[in-house]
Amino acid sequence: MAEPDPDTISSGAGQRLGAPETLGISTLDPGHRPPAMPPGRHVTIRVRMLDDTEELFDISQKASGKVLFDLVCSHMNLIEGDYFGLEFQNQQKMMVWLDHIKPIIKQLRRPKHTILRFSVKFFPPDHAQLLEELTRYLFALQIKQDLYCGRLTCNDTSAALMVSYIIQSEIGDFEESQCRSHLLNNNYIPDQMPLIDKIMEFHSKNIGQTPAESDYHLLEVARRLEMYGIRLHPAKDREGTKLSLTVAHTGVLVFQGHTKINAFNWSKVRKLSFKRKRFLIKLRPDLNSSCQDTLEFLMPSRDCCKVFWKICVEYHAFFRLFEEPKPKPKPVLFSRGSSFRFSGRTQKQVIEYVRESEFKKIPFERKHSRVQYSSRVQHNSRLSPLPSPSHREVPTDSGAPGDRIDSPRRHWKESVLVSAEDPSASRARMSPSHQRNGHEERTGSVSRTEETRSPTRQTHPEHLNTGVVSNSPHLSASSGHSHGMVNGQKSLELCSHSPDGRLPSPLTSPLLNDACSVRTDDEDEVRRKRFPTDRAYFIAKELLTTERTYVKDLEVVTVSFQSAVGQDEATPDSLKDAIFSTFEPLHKFHTGFLREVEQRLALWEGRSNAHIKGDYQRIGDVLLKNLQGLKPLTANLSKQSEILLELEKACKASRRLEGLCRDFELQKVCYIPLNVFILRPLHRLIHYKQILERLCKHYPATHVDFRDCRAALADVSEVVDQLQGSLIKMENLQKLLELKKDLIGVDNLVVPGREFIRLGCLSKLSGKGLQQRMFFLFNDVILYTSRGMTATNQFKVHGQLPLHGMTIRESEDEWGVPHAFTLVGQQQSVVVAASSLVEMEKWMEDVKMAIEMAKTSNGPSSELLTSSLTDNKCPEDSSVEAESEDDMTAPHASLEKPTPHRGNTMVHVCWHRNTSVSMVDFSIAVENQLSGNLLRKFKNSNGWQKLWVVFTNFSLFFYKSHQDDYPLASLPLLGYSVTVPSESENIHKDYVFKLHFKSHVYYFRSESEYTFERWMEVIRSATVPSSRARGLNGKETHA
Repeated sequence: MAEPDPDTISSGAGQRLGAPETLGISTLDPGHRPPAMPPGRHVTIRVRMLDDTEELFDISQKASGKVLFDLVCSHMNLIEGDYFGLEFQNQQKMMVWLDHIKPIIKQLRRPKHTILRFSVKFFPPDHAQLLEELTRYLFALQIKQDLYCGRLTCNDTSAALMVSYIIQSEIGDFEESQCRSHLLNNNYIPDQMPLIDKIMEFHSKNIGQTPAESDYHLLEVARRLEMYGIRLHPAKDREGTKLSLTVAHTGVLVFQGHTKINAFNWSKVRKLSFKRKRFLIKLRPDLNSSCQDTLEFLMPSRDCCKVFWKICVEYHAFFRLFEEPKPKPKPVLFSRGSSFRFSGRTQKQVIEYVRESEFKKIPFERKHSRVQYSSRVQHNSRLSPLPSPSHREVPTDSGAPGDRIDSPRRHWKESVLVSAEDPSASRARMSPSHQRNGHEERTGSVSRTEETRSPTRQTHPEHLNTGVVSNSPHLSASSGHSHGMVNGQKSLELCSHSPDGRLPSPLTSPLLNDACSVRTDDEDEVRRKRFPTDRAYFIAKELLTTERTYVKDLEVVTVSFQSAVGQDEATPDSLKDAIFSTFEPLHKFHTGFLREVEQRLALWEGRSNAHIKGDYQRIGDVLLKNLQGLKPLTANLSKQSEILLELEKACKASRRLEGLCRDFELQKVCYIPLNVFILRPLHRLIHYKQILERLCKHYPATHVDFRDCRAALADVSEVVDQLQGSLIKMENLQKLLELKKDLIGVDNLVVPGREFIRLGCLSKLSGKGLQQRMFFLFNDVILYTSRGMTATNQFKVHGQLPLHGMTIRESEDEWGVPHAFTLVGQQQSVVVAASSLVEMEKWMEDVKMAIEMAKTSNGPSSELLTSSLTDNKCPEDSSVEAESEDDMTAPHASLEKPTPHRGNTMVHVCWHRNTSVSMVDFSIAVENQLSGNLLRKFKNSNGWQKLWVVFTNFSLFFYKSHQDDYPLASLPLLGYSVTVPSESENIHKDYVFKLHFKSHVYYFRSESEYTFERWMEVIRSATVPSSRARGLNGKETHA
């Protein structure tokens, strides 16, 4: 019985004795020699490529499978070959993968009569992890094959959308008669005829996309499908139910038909083994699960069992391990179980290898593609870029209309060959006119990039320093939008400034994001120091990362809230119209805006030769165009307060709607209060203004991007200035509505003229000593409360202190209590103590200011505050504790049926951290939102875990990637201190900051000096007492 144990597999890296040296990448970049061929009689192996061409390779019978595979990848100049494999049909008529370690003669019984298929073997969860355009093209061909044979099943809309991207890549921009004729003559999916109109509709929206961009979008759609990369293996459970087993990057999956019914994550699997026909999954003990420890599946034969087990071993090693597993030592007497192991580099090693190596960009040619843009040339032949002495092409009859090469393309191809062989020759022939107009004699790229927007634009020296260290999975797929292949001397000149324009992709897939995952090494640090990156790029990248979060926030309203609340009959039509007429156009607009920013950043990162001219190292033009388009949608944003009031009114009128909204706020997707999402569009405008201010401050006045940034800043500043007064009112209204949900015993908290100033924890001196109380300061009254002993997690009001006629004095010496001060009212006095001198000063400052405001303004009457405390009496704690919840006469304060309530609001955080927050702090926190990838390390751990982190509402929210719908965890920052690690902590990395609260210590690592400064800035805004940037006297009273 073969029993590989994941724990032992991941123990380290090693190499089998006598095995050929593993370079890790199943390819050879130009200039390297082909793999050494062992002596012996040669045989001819036929390999069918993904574009349906067939190639013949002469190879020794004694050669290992890896030698043949390296020849195939070398023939294509494929850098990321480890995602692929060679599969063939064995004697049992099963499709199996060619073993890299075993000799070919032991695997292929009749080599001359066996056709090996070059196919995708490992499907990563995110196509952004594929760094080369050629790799994504091959993946797109695999998706095309899977669609055609019905292996990749999906709904009609997804199928039509994917076919539209395929034909965009093959025939170019939409032209109705040509598109219809092409679809009638070519089948891409089973039963295609009913979907032709829908395919054409989608194709018409793809105008302007290059084949590389079409591949990118195709993979973006495909990877979200449940059957993406799935290869089903028939099996039965113990009851004899027909099932299918498959393996993916996450673990072993169980399907019934084409529906996934179970999944066993690698982290839960202790051992995979097989015994005869039985496939066994041994799980780690889980007290919270009713699932048995060992699951058994019956497969058709022992061979089927072993084939599937081998695939599982390889998937686990490729996606889960950091290094190639060590070979098992040979047994002395006898062997037990299989000696099979994964041979090759893991995904992490592939990504690191490609990122750290500087390859010459070699052109590849697309079969079937007839696309020919005025500013781009797409090739139109097979995958073979250059003739290889070790293979010869097999004539086939599968010629397509796209195989015909016209004269300009032949001329272009000749130029490519000269460029690849003799860079100096092509440099001598290049001229500015050739760069702008010619289809020939170019050395910058093989696939033409977009023409220069301004012929007189000059390249700035700093634009060449684009050694981008990107942690964004989406951005690392930039060559989906870039289409340049740099070769010859020009690429070498570029490499002296940046690592060949190649983005470092995520070092780990989402599956590898365990606490022990190691992201970078010392060599990566050296590269980062050698290749500084322009600050403007990271400012633009901040725009991208925060825009991703903003679009997700809009989806919380347009998708999640709509499905959970908006479709219920209890929701008034007026409320639906008010919310969705505002947010749906915004969501549609910002989705398009996000796509443009992603494409621009992808080009900026140097994945094409456009950065040589500097055309794409700018963001101002994208911002200017989109902010002008956004202006009409901001006209009604000043009425967002009406949405807040309409929602509150509807919840008062309908208990059912109130319950629906409360239940929605308890969902993971609603990670902050619902009302905050309503104000997001207003806050986003402020973010745009801040980003543009930083860009304008960074750029000199002569910079090509300065004019557009300044114009965009003027536009957004005009809108923000118009909305500023309304925003202050709405933030106050939102906070009052939020506090109302946290308090029990409050009737009319939300009334015209009332302003929230500060909330926080103070100790109240009574006959029983100092007792912890939560205080709420408004512009007319102070409330003090304690946390209710109920399931609702709400705070119960104990008393109120009107501000009219109140005085305040320090009383530490009087009572002998540190940081104590006395609130002296007209009818009673209260002695309270803060947790620190800083807290006392903040409270006294705000209370004094509120008292002055109460003297000069006609604020609301405190009698309206709570129906149970209208006598303004401040009861002692003995009577307070005797108060009954039945005394509360407010209809919505009744606790006849206690319902759950959010226990993670800022009131609760202040209660537990014994601190306070002001309205100014709240405003700064929402305006300082930040998103991006960070590496997190715990105090006693060795590795860095890569996470997508969002800062908002005084908290850090952690996601595996920016595509997740809800956070995995959150960290409220109140009470934390943010510093730089000391030498004694042995954090020998750049751009690391430390979060510390009592015994809790976290280290976070950013990718650049700019992002480090930004994270420090926004976190300090939540952890350091704020200067009163917006004085309360300057606020307009809430109407």
